[in-house]
Amino acid sequence: MTTFDRIKEIAKSRGMNLKQVAKASGMSENAIYRYNQGVEPTGPSLKAIADTLLVTVDYLTGKTETNNYTDEKSTIKQADIEDDNLMLAFDGMEIDEEDKQAIIELLKFRRFQKGNNKN
Repeated sequence: MTTFDRIKEIAKSRGMNLKQVAKASGMSENAIYRYNQGVEPTGPSLKAIADTLLVTVDYLTGKTETNNYTDEKSTIKQADIEDDNLMLAFDGMEIDEEDKQAIIELLKFRRFQKGNNKN
């Protein structure tokens, strides 16, 4: 697996597309796509991408299969889905307000079901 493939795979698992990863890493939108055309990423670029994806550079490049990334960004953060300042995304695309409301209704229904199934 190439570094490009690994970046793409990790980004997808984080709910991001490659343009989002590039921008969050301080790069141009299409910078990561060049890695699929034979351009090798530099150390600072790899570090920025790894930090954005919360992985180590060695994990990102496939030198190790263990991700030992530690940083304050890697702590679990709690978010309220009904917070108007929270942007939700799925499969690299933003979830619009209509879908957000459908998710909230589904979650309310599931909680109701769980509450009624207690014996």
